Amino acid sequence: MIPRLILPQARHALTQFRALCITGPRQSGKTTLARQLSKSKPYVNFEDPSVQHEAEQNPHLFLQQYKSGAVFDEVQRVPHIFRYLQEILDNNRTRGQYILTGSNNFLLQEQISQSLAGRAAYLTLLPFSYAELVQAKLDENNIDKHILTGGYPEIWNEKLMPDTWMKSYVQTYVQRDVRLLRNISNLAVFTRFVYLCAHYAGQILNRDRLAGQTGVDTKTILAWLGLLENSYIIYLLQPWHNNLSKRIVKSPKLYFYDTGLLCHLLGVKSLSALKKHRTYGSLFENWMISEIKKNRFNAGENEGMYYFRDNIGNEVDLITEREGEPLAIEIKSAVRVNNAMLHGLRFWQKNQPFGHSVLIYGGALNETINERMGIVPWMEVENI
Repeated sequence: MIPRLILPQARHALTQFRALCITGPRQSGKTTLARQLSKSKPYVNFEDPSVQHEAEQNPHLFLQQYKSGAVFDEVQRVPHIFRYLQEILDNNRTRGQYILTGSNNFLLQEQISQSLAGRAAYLTLLPFSYAELVQAKLDENNIDKHILTGGYPEIWNEKLMPDTWMKSYVQTYVQRDVRLLRNISNLAVFTRFVYLCAHYAGQILNRDRLAGQTGVDTKTILAWLGLLENSYIIYLLQPWHNNLSKRIVKSPKLYFYDTGLLCHLLGVKSLSALKKHRTYGSLFENWMISEIKKNRFNAGENEGMYYFRDNIGNEVDLITEREGEPLAIEIKSAVRVNNAMLHGLRFWQKNQPFGHSVLIYGGALNETINERMGIVPWMEVENI
């Protein structure tokens, strides 16, 4: 079993709250983590139709079986149970009673904010990060292999073919589970939308154009984007807002949580095809930004990632924070650095003299440009 780096955060949360909710995409390892955290508690899976039916028929009686705590898996399938769970938690203030897991962020956040606010901690578990694979000695000194494979645990643990696994994942999760959340009747149109999203990865999102290409209205596109985002298929990186420029681009950039899934949707099935693909730079960038996002989630930090671009073309791929100051990150897939790659960071540093900047690239050497700007190789993304 590969140790998860979020484990210390999860254990700490169980000492501070009466319940812990672990959310994230299907097959990211939530069940394994939950059972590892609470080996002595009964395990209940609401994916089982008979268990779901029992909980829906009489939630109060159902929960009486688990008054001392339990692991409730995919709990978003029985949303009405939260109100009854609230009563149990109010009557027993013991820490770490319940561990709840779910693969739909919107449904869980809605229920937690309404019924379990102040009673439950909330953590997000994404597929394996590069840092976790390094720790388990499963990493390979090949960035393309990591981009193509992605991070889903079953692929790494069982040494499966990524594209074959992803084909099943798209059919069972994206095409079935996700669309059923909004009762999407036209599977062909929704599937076309998902595949079109892959071609927008790393780009500023034009919702109207995406609507025209999909064949639906913009309102539907907004709803479907929210659906994919809350189901941990994609995330939207929002633009940085401050006084650096009064004319900052306001549309988000679209990224996929997992580049293995992204490669599958783009039809990239081999390392040679990946290296020659016209969007290789965007795939490299997507992997880097997703790794940084995983690292932040594993540290219990869910916010604080943006991009910068103004209307005359000055841009930085990612803005985060380090010790209260903005950290600007530029990402380039090239194995050699040239001065043009630093243009965006130099512009940023001129306007943010107290911030730090770093270029992550596809090579293998570190370099210091000045006391606030450096160049690091891709394999050091775990330290960003």
